Amino acid sequence: MKNKVVFTLLTISLGANIYIFGKQILFDKLYEPTPDEKVLLSEMVQKTIESEDYKKIAKKEKIIAIDTNVDKNTGGVFPYYMEVSVRTNKQTNIFLCSDEKCSTMENGAWTYSIYQDEKPRLPFKGL
Repeated sequence: MKNKVVFTLLTISLGANIYIFGKQILFDKLYEPTPDEKVLLSEMVQKTIESEDYKKIAKKEKIIAIDTNVDKNTGGVFPYYMEVSVRTNKQTNIFLCSDEKCSTMENGAWTYSIYQDEKPRLPFKGL
């Protein structure tokens, strides 16, 4: 009886550890940029601000935030799994590299913006 309890606890502990470390190693790294990718993403933000698509958006809508994202889970190759999100009061515009060398950025997708329903969160009132 005592051996069964110890074996059950050992099995549960081993399973929990495999889950936690497996999730961290296999899945979380797919969405976290490496130090080199962080540098590339910051340069992509600069190229986004200089792009014609961004300038058109800035004339029409109020730019509230710019964010970067890495999603290696999409199956794309470098640099297509990296993107820059430009959040406005109407929508979020997702900028992607136009070619493999990422010489220019283009507005590749659009999505919902939280700022349609919420006010900007600065200066941290109400948090």
